Amino acid sequence: MSELSLRQVSKSFGSLKVIKEVDLEIEKGAFTVFVGPSGCGKSTLLRMIAGLEDITSGDLDIGGARMNDTDPSKRGIAMVFQSYALYPHMTVRQNMGFALRFAGVPKAQIDRQVMDAARILELEPLLERKPGQLSGGQRQRVAIGRAIVRHPKVFLFDEPLSNLDAELRVHMRIEIAKLHKRLGATIIYVTHDQVEAMTLADKIVVLRAGRIEQTGTPLQLYTDPDNQFVAGFIGSPKMNFLPARVAEGGDGQGGAAVTLEDFGVTVPVAGLTGLPAPGTQITAGIRPEMFNEQASESISVAVEMVEHLGSETLVHGRGAGDLVTIKYPGISAKGDGSDRLDARFNPADLLYFTGEGARIR
Repeated sequence: MSELSLRQVSKSFGSLKVIKEVDLEIEKGAFTVFVGPSGCGKSTLLRMIAGLEDITSGDLDIGGARMNDTDPSKRGIAMVFQSYALYPHMTVRQNMGFALRFAGVPKAQIDRQVMDAARILELEPLLERKPGQLSGGQRQRVAIGRAIVRHPKVFLFDEPLSNLDAELRVHMRIEIAKLHKRLGATIIYVTHDQVEAMTLADKIVVLRAGRIEQTGTPLQLYTDPDNQFVAGFIGSPKMNFLPARVAEGGDGQGGAAVTLEDFGVTVPVAGLTGLPAPGTQITAGIRPEMFNEQASESISVAVEMVEHLGSETLVHGRGAGDLVTIKYPGISAKGDGSDRLDARFNPADLLYFTGEGARIR
């Protein structure tokens, strides 16, 4: 059952169309993440759901009811902002209960709901403090608590961790994931950080220039991207893209083959019915972690830089053109002091894309 539905939803500012005919179903209890580069429309789409931006065309349903013209306070949603937006002169208790007081909820009920949220978020010792006496992570938990007390149908998070340092971001990601599991709530979460998207989401919605490029589980988008944009956006380090050409005469054994032009290497291709005619320029993609010592093929790269990160080693090099990143697990001496490196891979791990970026299947 869908908790929230978008049907052909668009948003224009004058002649500029920033959200373009978005269709999306969000299931009850799902953790859905909107992800994409800056300016792709993810925050605008979230604000349209919240009622902070008008919908130019299309329909928004929440809980089976059309909400296009419904006041934000009556949509059954609660929003957590990047900037916390806490009242500095109020205590944590007062901040968390403010929306309920404004709505005329009885004091006893407010106290009960604030205490319930404080227990969930481990804020009980902080209830009489003011925001200026809290750390960044504590302030973000108060902002989340202010949303929880309203018992909304849908929680909206707009890049809530962007103001936190790296260690605290990881901690808060875990806390938000635990909160979702505990509440069973429907959450829509906006981020530009694809690692956040991969670790938190039941479903990821990848946006570019106001359109949905692909939706799916994190692993679906990682293993089976629909196009070159999604393939390059999901995964860290990002996928390597290599200029390639469909080989004349195939692999010499009746099968298809592709030449990786920067390396002068021709590899067999199996199982692709959509491969274009021989001589056609295409792009081959391979993830840095797909290189391995036991693989059947190799490319020779000129080593430019080695990054030792402890849990992994990244070697950056190139053939005749673009930089290629090769990832080895753990501490590796690969590339240290070397002018060149043979990076081995299996042809089955390559993905192929047309010149326009569509996936060749």
